[in-house]
Amino acid sequence: MDKQLFHNKLKKINQILKEKYEESDQTGVLAGMSGIALFHFYYAKYTDTDEFADTGVDILTDCIDRINNGYGFPTYCSGLAGTGWVLDHLEQQDFMDAESDELLAELDPYLHNVMISDMKSGNYDFLHGALGYGFYFLKRYENASSPEQKIQYQNYLQELIAHLKELGETEGNTTKWLSVLFAETREKGYNLSLSHGMSSIVNFLSRLYKYEVFRSEVQNMLKGGVEYILSRKNKDPETISLFPSWVKDEDEEDSVSRLAWCYGDLGVGVSLWQASKSLKDEELGRTALGILRHSAGRTSPESHMVKDAGLCHGSYGNAQIFNRMYAETGEEIFREAAVFWIADGLEKAIHEDGYAGYKQWKGRDGIWEGEINLLEGIAGIGLSIISHLSGDNSWDECLMIG
Repeated sequence: MDKQLFHNKLKKINQILKEKYEESDQTGVLAGMSGIALFHFYYAKYTDTDEFADTGVDILTDCIDRINNGYGFPTYCSGLAGTGWVLDHLEQQDFMDAESDELLAELDPYLHNVMISDMKSGNYDFLHGALGYGFYFLKRYENASSPEQKIQYQNYLQELIAHLKELGETEGNTTKWLSVLFAETREKGYNLSLSHGMSSIVNFLSRLYKYEVFRSEVQNMLKGGVEYILSRKNKDPETISLFPSWVKDEDEEDSVSRLAWCYGDLGVGVSLWQASKSLKDEELGRTALGILRHSAGRTSPESHMVKDAGLCHGSYGNAQIFNRMYAETGEEIFREAAVFWIADGLEKAIHEDGYAGYKQWKGRDGIWEGEINLLEGIAGIGLSIISHLSGDNSWDECLMIG
């Protein structure tokens, strides 16, 4: 594929984001301005152009000004926890010295209270609930500038672990967590997804397990969560997808899931891969790779059911996962899948009134709409293209891929 096509696309994305980022009314990493800033920093690194990093600084300064002026929406996806994650990530990756400790230290007690409140109401959601705050606090724990801070974040995380243990339903060697599947109807079930469900719990616990201070507390939950997810693998060997999106009734027939980061086999596969690395479980690693290899073969529209291009449930999200897996395993099947999905993403830039040709498909509303953010818009598309060109996947930790 001609690199100039990608360079032209990145140039357009950069210009649109620079002009439009102020239209966002959110600051979070996935749905807000700090995720757009992330694109500019990685674009600056890729092109070795300080001007683009300066734009990233301007966007983060705007975020911080909004927070200082009373912006208080807390979630990881859209609000304060996500902004804090970005600031810490940029420091750890040596993009900038954010000097964010003072600002974040003032926000941390508030985010801690929201996290505990969400857990008490059963809302462990990664994007919009307790796990998102826990993911932010883990980043703070890893980057704490003093022993006292490290202990504070350790305590926050141990509280979250205790609540997860209390919410978990253990039967034999499996553990599962009930959650609301549909906000409109409040119908409950066992969500398997990475965006909102049990794959995110397994993924998060895998990250905690790497630290000895948390290991004994999370080990049984981690292994139990893995076993429950594996127990829901579709029985039909001819099935399009290996796992359903959720389970409402343990006796129901398994359903087909789309190929995407948010729901389905890719999120399950990368989370089990994370667990296999943390647990040093070679058999689980082989199982995870089998799931992902199966996913790599889903290239027909009938089998993958992908309509748009964004990271959440589109072409570039699939490309990013396969790029990451190729980087970690060197398996040619993942390189070929990444190339397929990057090409598919380019082909989806057909909207003359879209941003750089892209629009997000809003299935429930049946409409196409321009979007600039990281999760569903062109900031994430740009980051995925940069990863494909440079091999630098560091940013995708924000989606629990890396």
